[in-house]
Amino acid sequence: MHEFFAMGGHAFYVWGSWGGGALLLLGEVWLLRRARCAQLRRLRRAERMRES
Repeated sequence: MHEFFAMGGHAFYVWGSWGGGALLLLGEVWLLRRARCAQLRRLRRAERMRES
């Protein structure tokens, strides 16, 4: 099991790449959710203005 995590001496690069990729994916999800919420707020504001 230790050999698997050591990755033949390249563990820092391998696990760093995995971690960096995971962070980028999580960041993308976070940015998309933030953009969606902002768009929904704009749509609700526009709907309220149209009703007035």
